[in-house]
Amino acid sequence: MSTRSYNFGFQDSRVRVGWYAILAVLLVVGLYGLYVRLTTGLLETNLTAEVPWGVWIAFYIYFVGLSAGAFLVSAMANVLGMRSLHAIERDALFVAIISMIVALLFVQSDLGRIDRSFAPLLHRQGMSVLSWEVHAYAVYIGVLTGELYFSMRKDLVTVSETGSGIRAKLAGLLTLGRTDVSEEAVATDRKWLKRLGILGIPLAIFFVHGGTGLLFAVNHSISYWHTGVFPVIFIISAVVSGLGLVVALYVARSKFFGDHLSRELLAGLGKLLGAFILIDIGLKALDTLVGLYGMSPAKVETWYLIVFGENAWAFWLMVIFAWLIPLAILSRKRWRRSPRMMVVAGLSVVFGVIGTRFVIVVPALLVPDMDGMPAGVYAGTAEEWILSVGFIALGALIYTVGAELLPLKPLEDDH
Repeated sequence: MSTRSYNFGFQDSRVRVGWYAILAVLLVVGLYGLYVRLTTGLLETNLTAEVPWGVWIAFYIYFVGLSAGAFLVSAMANVLGMRSLHAIERDALFVAIISMIVALLFVQSDLGRIDRSFAPLLHRQGMSVLSWEVHAYAVYIGVLTGELYFSMRKDLVTVSETGSGIRAKLAGLLTLGRTDVSEEAVATDRKWLKRLGILGIPLAIFFVHGGTGLLFAVNHSISYWHTGVFPVIFIISAVVSGLGLVVALYVARSKFFGDHLSRELLAGLGKLLGAFILIDIGLKALDTLVGLYGMSPAKVETWYLIVFGENAWAFWLMVIFAWLIPLAILSRKRWRRSPRMMVVAGLSVVFGVIGTRFVIVVPALLVPDMDGMPAGVYAGTAEEWILSVGFIALGALIYTVGAELLPLKPLEDDH
């Protein structure tokens, strides 16, 4: 298929201008937040010795989850051989890479000394979960980049040879000089794509997001976090958020880029999303019941703060948008085949899981570690939220530019 018959980017130039204008405004707002962060350090935040983690760490684990979830969607296509998912595998991989970039920006912002953010890579500590996690992130991003390359290489050659302008030049550079599109060369690409996918599955599950959950679970001084099921909950909610985002982007591309939309694939993604939401609810319910059954004062107090405290908005955001609204939509077969209803379900999940991450991070830190210690108090400041908006807008900008320049949709079904 020639690039002339492939719809790169927005079909309506007015939509393109409007979207980039919105992103430009949000990025300017974010730049102000970045200026405040670089010039005042953490003084403009509400972070304290009692509550050292807040908005930025919540968004950090949120975007790590988006990445792991989106990657696992691509793995279903490449490793498990689910042919229907090949249409979205590149989108999922690209989203996974961008999400990791945004996640690392958030965690760097939370550091008192940003210049020391690469220290764990240079000074390895074998007994440190954080050290292992940093190395896992580096390998994981490499795996994702390799998968996206092998998935797109053939189409990059086509774009470089039949396209024009910056798109063709960029595609030519990204082929890395491998321009052979014979059946043998394409088969080699698919072989390496599957190998990297096989490597990436345990990396994503046990190290990237399971490992992120482990960063919390090994902290035995925080009773709410100290449970063996915590890393598992991280993994499942990661799949939920990543899958929700992929669904929303799949519909959005069909609307604004003119990509073909398969209602069968949409319905299948809906069933998958509904199943993982139910698993997510079940795991959280079991973890809660086990914690409350023992009547541990710290766990009971934490749950009271989660449901009725100052940050209770996060709990209800999770319940309403990550669970109730999408399940109501996905329970009906007709709605699972409706692009409009599915984009509502997908975006609802993406929005609701933000609440899930805040439920994890903030309330547990408000409960004193020991009797007699001061209780924590925290609410994100305007500066914290402004910088967060900027980072999210940056991720959206990278995706949009990539979607307009790269063949994230296969030029033809050669799988």
